[in-house]
Amino acid sequence: MLIAAKYEKKPGPATREAFGRTLVELGRENPDIVVGDADLTKSTMTTYFAKEFPDRLFECGIAEANMVAIGAGLALAGKIPFVSSFSAFVMTKGFEQLRVLVAYPNVNLKVVGTHSGISIGEDGPSQMSVEEIALACALPNFVVLSPADEAATKWAVRWAAEHAGPVFIRTGRPKAPVVYNPDASFEMGKAVELVPGTDVTIVATGLLVAEALLAAGQLEAEGISARVLDIHTIKPLDEDALELAARETGALVVAEEHLVDSGLGVRVAQALAKRCPAPVEFVGLTGYAESGAPDELLDKYGLRAANIVDAVRRVLERK
Repeated sequence: MLIAAKYEKKPGPATREAFGRTLVELGRENPDIVVGDADLTKSTMTTYFAKEFPDRLFECGIAEANMVAIGAGLALAGKIPFVSSFSAFVMTKGFEQLRVLVAYPNVNLKVVGTHSGISIGEDGPSQMSVEEIALACALPNFVVLSPADEAATKWAVRWAAEHAGPVFIRTGRPKAPVVYNPDASFEMGKAVELVPGTDVTIVATGLLVAEALLAAGQLEAEGISARVLDIHTIKPLDEDALELAARETGALVVAEEHLVDSGLGVRVAQALAKRCPAPVEFVGLTGYAESGAPDELLDKYGLRAANIVDAVRRVLERK
């Protein structure tokens, strides 16, 4: 399933690109697939769907709340709607509609946020979404997916189309390092163990999965055996895998491109508190970032393999 036994980071398509391409495939297979966008088709990559199915693309303009409401209506009319915008826009501006028109009545709407995290770069903090995992997980009935690369995104989009109920998928702007072979298989709600390990477990999601794999390689050279779990499904969370990791490795590090106060790390800690308490360290954001080149921002705000390695050393001292 993993590209290489000893991981080497190689760029693949952006997860937003994988979303756009997969949407076209679904559109060809099912005439009930429809799409809503908020004046960002070229950025969210729904432009591919719009070119092939112009009558099934609903351009809602810069009105994300209205887009969510239209999507909910289309779902109630029997369609399978995907609505998409930058995560920062669709989750914050559309939250009331997501809550009242989608989550509460359990409507079959698929919401795809693009340009998540700080890796969007020069667009700046107003368009960086570092809260949407918390917002999406707060909505009852929602499944929340955070794929690491192209293969995982294709699975997530296809799974969402088949699932009866609301789904949020988190995607990003930059090219995503390849983690999986194209024929990799996934199961909703089940973490993927990418690397076995006995000393510590690195729990990662999205863009940080590749960094976790690099960190595991560095730790192996130091004689530290690090298990790596890809949490592609943040809700429902694979509490069984986390409990097993806590019992077998005794310490965990959670890595995410999101605020640590409200993201995956909080959910992991909550699960461990119920199942098997263990020391945990957190790699993520403690506040908003600034405008800059994506790689420079990931370096400055500590979202790299080296930061994960440092966190592993800290947690092992507490083990």
